[in-house]
Amino acid sequence: MEENFQGESEWELSQGPILIYQSKKVIEHTKLLLNSYKHWKHEDLIEANVDDKKLSENLYLAPFVVLSHDGAEDPVLSYGNQAALDLWGMTWDSFIHTPSRLTAEPIHRDERSGLLHHVAEYGFCENYSGIRISNSGKRFRIENAYLWTLIDEQGKTCGQAATFNKWTYLDPLG
Repeated sequence: MEENFQGESEWELSQGPILIYQSKKVIEHTKLLLNSYKHWKHEDLIEANVDDKKLSENLYLAPFVVLSHDGAEDPVLSYGNQAALDLWGMTWDSFIHTPSRLTAEPIHRDERSGLLHHVAEYGFCENYSGIRISNSGKRFRIENAYLWTLIDEQGKTCGQAATFNKWTYLDPLG
């Protein structure tokens, strides 16, 4: 499942308008995100007693950030809920084509890389804080983030995800 939903928009346009979270690929990715989260955290990220379509809608519209990237050597973002899209100032299509390293400034990429290696080794990381940058150049500090490894139904690692609900915009110098 290392795809990032490229090409689906064109198909969906031929079928009429569809909301991002109604896409079959997004619904499947939502299940991957939530099942992997529960695997590591031993609790649900959101209420899970709804059908798959409603689950996808609820995660996409959640009041906290959820994002993921694929398992490539230079990972590309593979999911961002509306809160993530708003925070990074991107559309869905631009978000899922962005190398995830670009969510951090160059001076913070080594720290970010170390964090991702930790998550790859241990499966998750709690209470992470770090500086990120939006598409327009706005800098912000994320706080108390939870990161986890995505694991498919066969137990194969297929990316990483993060969630957080607290961020602070920083002035240009700091």
